[in-house]
Amino acid sequence: MTKVIFRKFREGDVIALFPTIPGDSSFLTCESYQHIGQHGAAAEFITTLTKPAKPEEYAPLLAELQAIGYDDLKIAKRFTWQDRQARLQALRAMRTAN
Repeated sequence: MTKVIFRKFREGDVIALFPTIPGDSSFLTCESYQHIGQHGAAAEFITTLTKPAKPEEYAPLLAELQAIGYDDLKIAKRFTWQDRQARLQALRAMRTAN
């Protein structure tokens, strides 16, 4: 199961944040996905620039994610300490694999 948090920018764009998946080599970022730009890294502080997206607002992005293979998504509302720990462990595993 992949945890996802949907947030909405003031301009109306919706972003999907994957809090347990590292966005790059920094512990402070997680993987994200948007219609335009698609996958990228996002800093956790993006939540200060956005507000929670409503189901009807994120439905098109959810459908797009499912169409590209995200079949088992668990929708959440916020980052947790456990998410940060999972992301840190994933980073450590990536570093030791290289």
